[in-house]
Amino acid sequence: MAHWDQIESSGNVEDRRGISGAALTGGGGLIAILLALGLNYLGLNISPSDVQQGINIVEELQGGQASKTEQPAEFRGEDSYEIFAKKVLGSTNEVWTDIFSQTGRSYAPPTLVLFRDATDSACGVAPSSVGPFYCPEDQRIYMDETFFDELRTRFGANTGEAAQAYVIAHEVGHHVQGQLGQLAGNGSREAAIQTELQADCYASVWTFTQSADGVLGPDDISQVMSAASAVGDDNIQQRTEGQVTPESWTHGSSEQRVAAFTRGHESGQPEKCVNF
Repeated sequence: MAHWDQIESSGNVEDRRGISGAALTGGGGLIAILLALGLNYLGLNISPSDVQQGINIVEELQGGQASKTEQPAEFRGEDSYEIFAKKVLGSTNEVWTDIFSQTGRSYAPPTLVLFRDATDSACGVAPSSVGPFYCPEDQRIYMDETFFDELRTRFGANTGEAAQAYVIAHEVGHHVQGQLGQLAGNGSREAAIQTELQADCYASVWTFTQSADGVLGPDDISQVMSAASAVGDDNIQQRTEGQVTPESWTHGSSEQRVAAFTRGHESGQPEKCVNF
C-alpha cells in the first residue's frame, strides 16, 4: 500500500467538480479533433462525433436549469481525493524540477483540474468520456476521477490509487514533453505512439523516485504495470471491438506500454525514454 503521507509537497489543483453552465464556453470542435487524435491517456479511439455528442450534452446543460456556476457543498474545501491529487502532482513537481535543474533548465509546474461530467479548457470543451488529458494550450491536466470506474469495469484495469497516480504522472509526462519541445511530432500514427510511450516512460521515472523514497512498494508497482497493460491498444480493441487492428493504434500495445514503464522505472533516467 502506498504511503502518500510521506509526500510533503503539494501541487496546484483546481477543483471544478460540480461546476457547469456559464463556466463552460465554446471551442468544442477543436477539442473533439484533438482528443480523437489520441491526446487522452487511454487511447480509446474515440471519434470526433462521439466527443461532439458529449459536447452537445454540455451545451444543453449550459442552457438548462441544471447549469451550476457555484460549487456544491460536497466539493468545497479539500476532500481526500483532492489532497491525494495535490500530493501526487507535488511529488512530480519535485522530481522534474530536480531533473531540469541538472541541465540548467527551469521547470514550470502544470495545474491539475478536477472536474465532473464536462469542463472547459484552452483546447475547448471536453466531456469526461474522453478520459484524463493534457491541454498544451493552457498547460493544464484535466481529470474526472469517476472515469477510473469505467476503466476498471470495461477494460479490466487495476485502478487503485497507485494506478491513478501513474495516470497523473503520465499526463505530467506530456507537460514535460511540451517544455522540452517534444510534443510537436509530425502528425503520423507512429509519432503519436512514440509520444505516448515516452510519456509512459517519463511517468515511470517518477515511480522510480517514489519507490526509492518508500512511497511506493512492490505491490503498488505491480498495480501500475497491470494498469499499463490493460490500456494497451490491443487489449482495448479486443474488449471493445472483438478484434485487434494494429494499423489503427495510437498509444501502443500492452507489451509496448509495459516495456516503456519498465525502461523508466528500472533506470530512473529520462534520457532512456527515447526511440521506442
